[in-house]
Amino acid sequence: MFLGTHFPKLDDKGRLFLPAKFRDELAEGLVLTRGQERSLTVWPEAEFVQLTEQLKQAPITNKGARDYLRMLFAGASNEVPDKQGRVTIPPMLRDYAGLDRECVVIGAMNRVEIWNTESWNRYSAEQEQAFADLSEEVLPGIF
Repeated sequence: MFLGTHFPKLDDKGRLFLPAKFRDELAEGLVLTRGQERSLTVWPEAEFVQLTEQLKQAPITNKGARDYLRMLFAGASNEVPDKQGRVTIPPMLRDYAGLDRECVVIGAMNRVEIWNTESWNRYSAEQEQAFADLSEEVLPGIF
């Protein structure tokens, strides 16, 4: 499980130090994809394989499903962290998420998200009230 908020920096080669807490689970390989709200999603490779199996059930006759799958897989990149725990973020994904030197990396249960710092701060501030007002409709039967 991935938890917490971290503030690594991108180096000049587009590499990001993964938070030490996340390295063991991502050491064998990961998949970087476009995420929602212009973030990047980091999936442990095994988790992405499971997701892919589920997505194979989506009907290709459904335009929304086709569009989503195209965007997800066209923007995906298999990566293996180096011995120092750095992962290279391809230029296309850096551009998509607006990443520069300052980044925010958050644990999001079964995945990791990488955000532009300003985007994360804005998103977090906008979502604070909704989080505080969590209602039964959002997570039925859990809270």
